[in-house]
Amino acid sequence: MIETKTGTLTVPGAVLHYDVRSHGSGDHPVLLLIGSPMGAAAFATLAGHFADRTVVTYDPRGAERSRRTDDAAESTPEEHADDLHRLIALLDAGPVEIFASSGGAVNGLALVARHPEQVRTLVAHEPPVARELPDREPVLAVCVDIHETYLRSGMGPAMAKFIALMSHEGPVPAGFADGPAPDPAAFGLPAEDDGSRDDPLVGQNMLSCTHYRPDFAALRAAPTRIVIGVGAESGQVLTGRAAVAVADRLGTEPVTFPGGHDGFLGGEYGPTGKPEAFAATLRTVLTG
Repeated sequence: MIETKTGTLTVPGAVLHYDVRSHGSGDHPVLLLIGSPMGAAAFATLAGHFADRTVVTYDPRGAERSRRTDDAAESTPEEHADDLHRLIALLDAGPVEIFASSGGAVNGLALVARHPEQVRTLVAHEPPVARELPDREPVLAVCVDIHETYLRSGMGPAMAKFIALMSHEGPVPAGFADGPAPDPAAFGLPAEDDGSRDDPLVGQNMLSCTHYRPDFAALRAAPTRIVIGVGAESGQVLTGRAAVAVADRLGTEPVTFPGGHDGFLGGEYGPTGKPEAFAATLRTVLTG
């Protein structure tokens, strides 16, 4: 029988909300499913495929239920890593296994670099570390433009540019940020500005996540088993290309997961990936 409990953890600058789906068996390490800025809700379907072990999900600082208490405008991978370090310590369950997606994969790499003893296996699925790409300069310029567009014009125009970047296949050409701005309406986004500036994606995490440079020396020296995942349908977009670059820096081969960047989703935020096949691949990876 699976019992779900929700808890809170006060950390510097935020109060984190987390959920523990407990399974009576102690045969497997605790499995954390993390994203950023995706919160716990995004992993409901994937968690259901691991009913034979205890699964923990959480909302990262500034997202969903985990509100910031310090009014800071930016969240960094180092802060997220410290939050995860404190959450794992609270669980008191020994070295854990982690599946980390997107910005969560960046935060997972930061965690392992700092606290490798807490993580037995990290599966980092498509970390968008743009600095590792050969076309880093135009990519980072677009990321800066997205953030500045958000500060200037609000969510709709910024998210339209974000979607355009993340759906672009192949290297990003010089001057991409200077091209015509996409129409928010084309993506079903509002063009009007609601005045808010606390969005965790294009606001708090946009620059710190994409500009983060992993400590590859620490990662290679860590006892943690690190597996880099790339979507079968997203290998040519920014996140997939970045995943391949990270695996290359670690001296490993990336593992291909079914679907795209959101292959594990089961309709939680609208899109549905290939969660059953994705979970099967993840289970195979975790068993080594």
